Amino acid sequence: MLRFILFILFLLLLFRSLHFLVKEIFTQKKRLNSESEPEELVQDPCCQTYIPAGTAVRKKVAGRNYYFCSKDCVRKFLAEKKSRKS
Repeated sequence: MLRFILFILFLLLLFRSLHFLVKEIFTQKKRLNSESEPEELVQDPCCQTYIPAGTAVRKKVAGRNYYFCSKDCVRKFLAEKKSRKS
């Protein structure tokens, strides 16, 4: 009877170990796939910082797309553009 209990515990331990390894392999594949395509960085024309294009504030001015780190930089950029025209 003791051998049977030890055998069941061994099988349970083996199953848990294999389950953990298989799960780890699949999560590593997901991480590698997501890391293989880095997000494009764009430069803010106002403060010159680089930010990911996906999180940037976009503004189209005179037919050209600009990317900003914040709405404050958009306001500063537009004010500067206005003052140049005057």
